[in-house]
Amino acid sequence: MEIKTIGIIGAGRMGSGIAQVMAASGFDVILMDVKDEIIQKGVENIKKGLAKALEKGKITPEEKEKIRARIRTTTELEDMAKVDFIIEAVPEIAELKLDIFKRLDKICPKNIILSTNTSSIPISKIASATKRRDKVIGMHFMNPAPVMELVEVIRGINTSDETFETVKNLTEKIGKIPVESKDSPGFIVNRVLMPMINEAVFALMEGVASAEDIDKAMTLGANLPMGPLSLADLIGLDTVLSIMESIYRKTGDPKHRPCPLLKRYIDSGQLGKKTGRGFYKYGL
Repeated sequence: MEIKTIGIIGAGRMGSGIAQVMAASGFDVILMDVKDEIIQKGVENIKKGLAKALEKGKITPEEKEKIRARIRTTTELEDMAKVDFIIEAVPEIAELKLDIFKRLDKICPKNIILSTNTSSIPISKIASATKRRDKVIGMHFMNPAPVMELVEVIRGINTSDETFETVKNLTEKIGKIPVESKDSPGFIVNRVLMPMINEAVFALMEGVASAEDIDKAMTLGANLPMGPLSLADLIGLDTVLSIMESIYRKTGDPKHRPCPLLKRYIDSGQLGKKTGRGFYKYGL
């Protein structure tokens, strides 16, 4: 089946970024979220992203308008009956994702692939909410989606070869690079990345160095493009904690135990860039 229209569930930072990527690649997009204000914020993120692309000469003013025109919005999940492919990008809450997939299974035609942008929840668990387990797959974009090239493509235990090949081909069509991962806690990137971020938070808590010097040491000493604490702020400290806790629950390995300082930042409402303050302060 030819994919022309893509439905994206969740208009947050990831969902809106993925919508921009898909529209820029020529697909029609229906971007859904439960509240108009969330959708409007997502649309503003897309406008800012397109403005940056225009400023850098990556798109023309005409292309910018065409991309924006390809994106429609809705607050009704039932509108997903009109699409050819689904990408779910809601917060990392297992119960929420399971409920959405259960509803999508009833709404969408039986031949439609349901993909999830989850960064830590098992694909097989999400697929269990449906009667199309062969057509459920992980399609994990990196943040920010318009910039980062990688997409982790994760098979559940019942994901078919046909579904995998469709998603792999779609990933390449939108100019991204697919990497196949087993349905293992944290998949590839977060399995390696989260312990590094967590250890950086422990180093900060123990007074080894300031946040600035920890990040400077890792960018200059390990040739990282961004320090682990800055990256945590970009991801969102609440999202980081959710991923860490998910991996820790599934593995039981103490190396994945979240640092208490991370929880204290979250309890104080300091979630990173999106709230204007995390390990660093930001102007909103």
